[in-house]
Amino acid sequence: MIPEGRCEEFPPCPPKSPPKRNRIPQDVEPVLESRRHAEERIVLRRDYETGVIEGRHPEHVTLCPLYPYQREGMLHLAFAERALLADEMGLGKTIQAIAACALLHHLGKAQRVLVVTPASLKSEWEEQIRKFTTLTQRLIFGPRSTRAKCYADPTPPFFTIVNYEQVVSDSLDINAHLKPDIIVLDEAQRIKNWATKTAQAVKRLESRYAFVLTGTPIENRIDELYSIVDFLDPELLGPLFRFNRAFYQFDEKGRPSEYRDLPALRERVRPVLLRRRKHHVETELPERTDRNHFVQLTPAMRAEYDEYKQTVSQLVQKSLRRPLTKKESDLMMILLGIMRMICDSPSIIKNHDCQDCPKLHELARVLDECLSDPDVKVIIFSEWEGMLKKVRDWADKHSIRYAWHTGSVPQQKRRGEITAFREDPDCRLFLSTDSGGVGLNLQHASVVINCDLPWNPARLEQRIARAWRKHQRRPVTVVNLIAENTLEHAMLETLANKMTLAEGVLDGTEKSLSEAKLKRGREANIARLQQILSIVPEGKATPKAPPADPSLAFAERASEALGQSLLHCQEVILPGQTTPVILTVLRDPTRAAAVSALFYQTDWRGNPPNLHILDESTWSAIQHLATLGLVTLNTRATRALTGDAPPPPKPALTPEQIQRISDLRAFAAKKEKVAQLLIAADLAEEAEPHQKAATKALATAQAIEDRLPEP
Repeated sequence: MIPEGRCEEFPPCPPKSPPKRNRIPQDVEPVLESRRHAEERIVLRRDYETGVIEGRHPEHVTLCPLYPYQREGMLHLAFAERALLADEMGLGKTIQAIAACALLHHLGKAQRVLVVTPASLKSEWEEQIRKFTTLTQRLIFGPRSTRAKCYADPTPPFFTIVNYEQVVSDSLDINAHLKPDIIVLDEAQRIKNWATKTAQAVKRLESRYAFVLTGTPIENRIDELYSIVDFLDPELLGPLFRFNRAFYQFDEKGRPSEYRDLPALRERVRPVLLRRRKHHVETELPERTDRNHFVQLTPAMRAEYDEYKQTVSQLVQKSLRRPLTKKESDLMMILLGIMRMICDSPSIIKNHDCQDCPKLHELARVLDECLSDPDVKVIIFSEWEGMLKKVRDWADKHSIRYAWHTGSVPQQKRRGEITAFREDPDCRLFLSTDSGGVGLNLQHASVVINCDLPWNPARLEQRIARAWRKHQRRPVTVVNLIAENTLEHAMLETLANKMTLAEGVLDGTEKSLSEAKLKRGREANIARLQQILSIVPEGKATPKAPPADPSLAFAERASEALGQSLLHCQEVILPGQTTPVILTVLRDPTRAAAVSALFYQTDWRGNPPNLHILDESTWSAIQHLATLGLVTLNTRATRALTGDAPPPPKPALTPEQIQRISDLRAFAAKKEKVAQLLIAADLAEEAEPHQKAATKALATAQAIEDRLPEP
């Protein structure tokens, strides 16, 4: 208490300050919502998996049960909420996405799904949805006014299927009226370039759930993966400048020079990315054999090709002194395209008189062999419709039925062409440009022929995966027709090198990560062109040509350098492998380092074989065990390169090989019997295909018995 009368001795109390207000960042609500969704997903998945065990939820929400790896993909998409499924082509990404949508519908989390797909695949989605679910669907066609009415339908079907071109103009209508719960992007490499109108329009689409499907999230550079992940979660990789700073090294001028820290990038995208390769999940996938058929240009084709090559070479030399103008760069790209057309046939160039087409003659020879088996169907790809028209004319002349699938075929008619190829046994050929290179299921074919090679390896694999995919029951043969000593010939190595980067980031291959090199800017493009066109820069000597037979050249150098220390050298091809093995046996094991040095000094014309070095005692022990039958030397083919050591004994045939030999000979006997009956009825021409099939079957059986490559 203050004594009375003394209050004036004490200063007055300060005024009461207003309560402090805490500032909350504007972006806290999205963060909190993201956390709520994450917690909800955990609870939802736990409830579903418990419910499956207790019988409250079905294990399969599709009409047909999924394979275990497909069910894993379904759960990844459904419970990651916004996820990337990057399975290798042919493993069924479409059905996994459909199943995930059906699961969320069953759990009451989705009523509307927007599927964005290339126009050529809209009918494929329609068919797959009808096959695996009873959910409603609608394909969007027509002018924008018609499409807008479909989006504004108050009771839309569960699946609404559009193509990328429609999204460019319809994205705002879709957000305002359709309001999908799930967006599915099929063949999502269409948004790999973040600055394109298509990518920007797709990224304007709004939904809680998003499923991105692509077997090739990286085709050339890691920026493509950034653009795709940016659609799913912009926070995951952050702004583009931070992404570049984290995963690129820059030169003194501030330009990207090399990749860096790619393992960290792989870890960063791991929560949203699920990728399986065929050899990871499918032990029953049939064998694939790749064959390159080299075709010589005619003198007229070569003369015209060299004229264009000379012009391109002059532009390349000019680019070494200064940057090309836009007009010069455009001209060079046009000339390169013309050179590639000439490799097929000059006649596919507009108003060109030269009809030479040696590839067509080689193709006819291959088809004669393939179609001799009445059960074989063939897919033929070309980048140019003009080349396919030449194949079509050949088929018409020989009364061979075919399906026609190019950009000139209306979308509504493409389904009929696909159905005819699948269901009509007399429809033997599927002629397609790259419009049929993605998404289609054509397991009825067991041969894929590429009349020309695309620049991008992912596109080449997309073509092949139309036949070499799940549910294929026959071995698949891939034939590449290549114009010899042209830019097509040199493209083989370029295609192989482009696979390295994607394997490292997506598949976790450390070797690929260490070998991934950034191909950037004008200098890299010019260097690649120099390599492809075999252009020697001015002032530099012509490099020594690589040996015609690198394996034999290596063995000869090793024999000359090692003398008696080298006992034996052979080239071996293993079953299921395309890369050969060079097996070197040494009397003196201390000379192994010298062998390795000679091996890496050899110009292998692309990817080198695998080198294995054995000492004499190990080699002798293996041969002895093989003679006793205690080990089996399982090889497809063996070629002695040098040395006097006897070849190893032939490996014992497996039960599967014995059964196949028996089946082939029984098949040949049946075909020969049919042929004899036809000949007796004076139908020699009709008997010829059966005789060819019998001859091929017997030759294949003999090759298996002799442990040789199948013909």
